[in-house]
Amino acid sequence: MQTNANHTSLVAIGDSFTEGMSDLLPDGSYRGWADVLAGRMAARTPGFRYANLAVRGKLIGQIVAEQVDVAAAMQPDVITLVGGLNDTLRPKCDMGRVRGLLEEAVERLAPSCKQLVLMRSPARQGPVLERFRPRMEELFACVDDLAARHGALVVDLYGAPSLADPRLWDFDRLHLTAEGHRRVAEAVWQTLGYEAEDTEWHTPMPATLPPGWAARRIVDVRFARQHLLPWIVRRLTGRSSGDGLPAKRAELLPYEGPAA
Repeated sequence: MQTNANHTSLVAIGDSFTEGMSDLLPDGSYRGWADVLAGRMAARTPGFRYANLAVRGKLIGQIVAEQVDVAAAMQPDVITLVGGLNDTLRPKCDMGRVRGLLEEAVERLAPSCKQLVLMRSPARQGPVLERFRPRMEELFACVDDLAARHGALVVDLYGAPSLADPRLWDFDRLHLTAEGHRRVAEAVWQTLGYEAEDTEWHTPMPATLPPGWAARRIVDVRFARQHLLPWIVRRLTGRSSGDGLPAKRAELLPYEGPAA
């Protein structure tokens, strides 16, 4: 791995994970790992440019149709692609189609940038996700294979013990907190060859006493009402949380933003 990495541009594509939910800023917008990474890279490279085409709720087919060609045309130094996890969480999922679309995306992106970065997405522990874990691991095996064939880097967040900690996940249980996003940014930063700023990003946080049974049940009920039921309704009606939303940062422009 390089220790003197220097990149002049970054394009991030994907879904809510790359958009930055739930790393909420005071103005109501989302920051997220890609913004943090871009801020660090910009601090090292004057004129550094950044685009983030991610939109929450997007399936891999939508990412391929709406984001891949746009990112490829920008021809940046680095492209990050994280997609397919929303597909695996659907009640019905054609994994063969998901793998084919992911391969199509990689084949179109890899020649258009100096370095393509793929990820094995993080996943917290819990009974709901256990149902979908075989699909997720099939997706990640595809990511590893495509990276080996196309010279892409893989950031293994799925195997990071720290990111399985529920304290690094927002109340909706689907998106990382600000600290979780910071750790992801550090992981990508190091994978790209930059000198580590946090060598312990993958180390679990110190243990704390878990909440009592009654407190957990109250949280479970609130979660079901505010997040789980609306999510189920969207699945049944074919709607997405990202319907009608534009790309987070649609143009590849000089970036000044958070560096940590």
